[in-house]
Amino acid sequence: MNCIFCKIIAGEAPASVLYRDEQVIAFRDIHPVASTHVLIVPRRHIDSVNDLEAGDAGLVGHMVLVAKQLAVQEGVAEHGYRLVINTGPEGGQSVFHLHLHLIAGRRTGAMLA
Repeated sequence: MNCIFCKIIAGEAPASVLYRDEQVIAFRDIHPVASTHVLIVPRRHIDSVNDLEAGDAGLVGHMVLVAKQLAVQEGVAEHGYRLVINTGPEGGQSVFHLHLHLIAGRRTGAMLA
Protein backbone atom coordinates (compact mmCIF):
# COMPACT_ATOMS: atom_id res chain seq x y z
CA MET A 1 0.00 0.00 0.00
CA ASN A 2 1.32 3.43 -0.91
CA CYS A 3 -0.80 5.49 1.52
CA ILE A 4 1.08 8.49 2.93
CA PHE A 5 -1.04 8.47 6.10
CA CYS A 6 -0.26 4.78 6.70
CA LYS A 7 3.42 5.66 6.30
CA ILE A 8 3.09 8.47 8.86
CA ILE A 9 1.31 6.10 11.27
CA ALA A 10 4.10 3.53 10.82
CA GLY A 11 6.79 6.18 11.39
CA GLU A 12 8.05 5.82 7.82
CA ALA A 13 7.20 9.40 6.81
CA PRO A 14 7.71 12.61 8.80
CA ALA A 15 4.88 14.53 10.42
CA SER A 16 4.41 17.11 13.13
CA VAL A 17 2.44 14.85 15.46
CA LEU A 18 0.28 16.54 18.10
CA TYR A 19 -1.59 13.53 19.46
CA ARG A 20 -1.60 9.76 19.25
CA ASP A 21 -3.38 6.92 20.98
CA GLU A 22 -4.37 3.35 20.10
CA GLN A 23 -7.11 4.50 17.69
CA VAL A 24 -5.93 7.71 16.01
CA ILE A 25 -3.00 9.96 15.27
CA ALA A 26 -3.22 13.74 14.75
CA PHE A 27 -0.69 15.88 12.94
CA ARG A 28 -0.38 19.26 11.23
CA ASP A 29 -1.42 19.42 7.59
CA ILE A 30 1.59 20.10 5.33
CA HIS A 31 -0.60 22.32 3.11
CA PRO A 32 -2.59 24.30 5.70
CA VAL A 33 -5.53 26.45 4.65
CA ALA A 34 -5.49 28.34 7.97
CA SER A 35 -3.08 28.99 10.83
CA THR A 36 -4.46 25.91 12.60
CA HIS A 37 -4.96 22.93 10.30
CA VAL A 38 -4.69 19.53 11.93
CA LEU A 39 -5.60 16.12 10.52
CA ILE A 40 -7.08 13.45 12.79
CA VAL A 41 -6.51 10.05 11.17
CA PRO A 42 -7.55 6.56 12.28
CA ARG A 43 -4.62 4.19 12.66
CA ARG A 44 -6.58 1.52 10.78
CA HIS A 45 -6.74 2.20 7.05
CA ILE A 46 -10.27 3.10 5.96
CA ASP A 47 -10.49 4.63 2.48
CA SER A 48 -13.36 7.08 3.17
CA VAL A 49 -16.65 7.66 4.94
CA ASN A 50 -18.19 5.37 2.30
CA ASP A 51 -16.21 2.47 3.79
CA LEU A 52 -17.32 2.97 7.40
CA GLU A 53 -19.44 0.28 9.02
CA ALA A 54 -21.79 0.36 12.01
CA GLY A 55 -18.98 -0.88 14.25
CA ASP A 56 -16.93 2.21 13.39
CA ALA A 57 -19.30 4.62 15.17
CA GLY A 58 -17.09 4.70 18.27
CA LEU A 59 -14.01 5.45 16.18
CA VAL A 60 -15.68 8.37 14.40
CA GLY A 61 -16.96 9.73 17.72
CA HIS A 62 -13.45 9.42 19.14
CA MET A 63 -12.06 11.36 16.17
CA VAL A 64 -14.46 14.23 16.91
CA LEU A 65 -13.61 14.23 20.62
CA VAL A 66 -9.88 14.29 19.82
CA ALA A 67 -10.54 17.24 17.51
CA LYS A 68 -12.31 19.05 20.37
CA GLN A 69 -9.37 18.34 22.70
CA LEU A 70 -6.89 19.62 20.09
CA ALA A 71 -8.97 22.77 19.54
CA VAL A 72 -8.59 23.52 23.25
CA GLN A 73 -4.88 22.63 23.17
CA GLU A 74 -4.31 24.87 20.13
CA GLY A 75 -6.21 27.76 21.76
CA VAL A 76 -8.92 27.98 19.09
CA ALA A 77 -11.91 26.42 20.86
CA GLU A 78 -13.26 29.67 22.26
CA HIS A 79 -13.37 31.52 18.94
CA GLY A 80 -14.50 28.58 16.85
CA TYR A 81 -13.24 26.04 14.39
CA ARG A 82 -14.42 23.87 11.53
CA LEU A 83 -14.39 20.08 11.31
CA VAL A 84 -14.44 18.68 7.76
CA ILE A 85 -14.39 15.19 6.28
CA ASN A 86 -14.06 15.17 2.50
CA THR A 87 -15.36 12.05 0.78
CA GLY A 88 -14.45 10.99 -2.74
CA PRO A 89 -12.79 12.96 -5.52
CA GLU A 90 -15.76 15.25 -6.14
CA GLY A 91 -16.05 15.82 -2.38
CA GLY A 92 -12.48 17.12 -2.26
CA GLN A 93 -10.75 14.02 -0.86
CA SER A 94 -7.18 13.85 -2.12
CA VAL A 95 -5.71 11.23 0.27
CA PHE A 96 -7.81 8.09 0.35
CA HIS A 97 -7.42 7.31 4.03
CA LEU A 98 -10.28 8.63 6.16
CA HIS A 99 -9.29 11.84 7.97
CA LEU A 100 -10.93 14.70 9.81
CA HIS A 101 -9.67 18.25 9.27
CA LEU A 102 -9.60 20.64 12.25
CA ILE A 103 -9.37 24.13 10.73
CA ALA A 104 -9.22 27.43 12.64
CA GLY A 105 -7.49 30.76 12.75
CA ARG A 106 -9.27 32.48 9.92
CA ARG A 107 -12.90 33.37 9.50
CA THR A 108 -14.65 31.03 7.11
CA GLY A 109 -18.02 31.60 5.52
CA ALA A 110 -20.87 29.41 6.64
CA MET A 111 -21.58 26.63 4.18
CA LEU A 112 -24.89 25.75 5.78
CA ALA A 113 -26.66 27.47 8.61
